[in-house]
Amino acid sequence: MELNQLLEIVSRGEDSLTQFKENITNQDSLAAEMVAFSNSKGGKILIGIKDDGEIGGLKAADIRRINQMISNAASQSIRPAINPLTENFDHENGLIVVLSIAEGVSKPYMDKNGVIWVKSGSDKRKATSREEIQRIYQVSGLIHADETPVNTLTIDDIDQIYFKEFFEKVYEESIEMDLSSLERLLNNMNLAKGKNLNIAGALLFAKRPQFAMPLFIVKAICYPGADIHTHEYIDSRDIAGKLSDVFQTGMSFLLANIKQIQMSQSVNSIGEFEVPKIVFEELLANALIHRDYFVPAPIRIFVFSDRIEIISPGHLPNHLTIENIIAGNSNIRNPVLASFATKLLPYRGLGNGIRRAVKVYPNIDFIDDREGNQFTAIIRRINNPSV
Repeated sequence: MELNQLLEIVSRGEDSLTQFKENITNQDSLAAEMVAFSNSKGGKILIGIKDDGEIGGLKAADIRRINQMISNAASQSIRPAINPLTENFDHENGLIVVLSIAEGVSKPYMDKNGVIWVKSGSDKRKATSREEIQRIYQVSGLIHADETPVNTLTIDDIDQIYFKEFFEKVYEESIEMDLSSLERLLNNMNLAKGKNLNIAGALLFAKRPQFAMPLFIVKAICYPGADIHTHEYIDSRDIAGKLSDVFQTGMSFLLANIKQIQMSQSVNSIGEFEVPKIVFEELLANALIHRDYFVPAPIRIFVFSDRIEIISPGHLPNHLTIENIIAGNSNIRNPVLASFATKLLPYRGLGNGIRRAVKVYPNIDFIDDREGNQFTAIIRRINNPSV
């Protein structure tokens, strides 16, 4: 970085990636700031800059002391330790230290007291809610939401006939269905923890999974125009049940609320869907399998006159971008659910679903809303004659 680049950053003020410090005198406070950057997107602390952006500068003695404090904080006051970088700049008002902290790869990071700090705008805050801390662990692959036990659903809540038919068809083996054998089998398949089903086991094979997880449903609504109406709609459903049932019912809702177009077929033909069926298959399966099950919210489907929106709780995981997923890259957020979905849904688990949908029907936009913690697929209805 050159001095003119540094001054340009200063001129823009503080934000989530940049913080100003006139001086540093407290190692624990510095460690908390570094933890927050490590748990978020990384960033820079500019030392020698006042909060209003005025350059106060530091003396040479300050530089030696601050660099030693940074080294001690990074190695002794942060768990796990981090490796920040420092650069010193000479300005007419004095020296400036630029402390660069990368986004951590071993989240969550904590201070020496075990507090997890995250960025909140240009400031920091403690991560206190269970869901937020779980998501931080999820980012590092230390836990997965679909392996979380559901305390109110036990082995006895399995749809035994459905599970037996699935198992014998897929694995070509007969199984004993007494509770002891079933518990052992479900634990070995990573669908249960002890006597309790986990989220994957419940969603895949429980008789009524939403009895214990009422928000893990799909809420679908079709509006007559291009905007959300408070009271007027054409079709509305709350779709619950096993994952395979939710998928089939969701597909039925989508196909029932779009048009069939004659295209180049004869007048006696039934026509083709204005949006190819495979597009909905790929996007709905993707939403059900890859949504964030640490977020207590339903998947939402909105059908408007000019577009269809499928909104999933949870933004893209880790460092994935929209460009990544269109190119076929993937990061499996719910590995147990994904491994069984390949046997129950038209889902291949190769990371090509989004790419396949876009190839068949390019008129799809994606929004990765990290602030709102949701991911939206918008399918434009360009072949709809009423648009």
